[in-house]
Amino acid sequence: MYLACGSTDMRKSIDGLSALVQESFHLDPFSPALFAFCNRERDKLKLLYWEHNGFWLYYRRLERGRFWWPDTSDGKTLVITRRELNWLLDGLALNQPKAHRRVTAKKVV
Repeated sequence: MYLACGSTDMRKSIDGLSALVQESFHLDPFSPALFAFCNRERDKLKLLYWEHNGFWLYYRRLERGRFWWPDTSDGKTLVITRRELNWLLDGLALNQPKAHRRVTAKKVV
């Protein structure tokens, strides 16, 4: 999963975002990867994903609160894990020292 640092124009749809992936990030939008974009206000998020013979475009708009999003002016991307994407979607930062304590089942005798 690739995260586009900084803000992205949310008026872009599938064609605009896939062109951004290809030209600015030098990545293949048809690869089996998910690409995440966020707006300047950090309250809108788009996810672009290629599957079989078409693109999926997921869009999320927050009514309250903001997404934590890395901000760089050089237009770089970050490679993140599915777990880190879930953190972002929950409003948490990527640099979580510890997400959750490990849960272990107790043995019943």
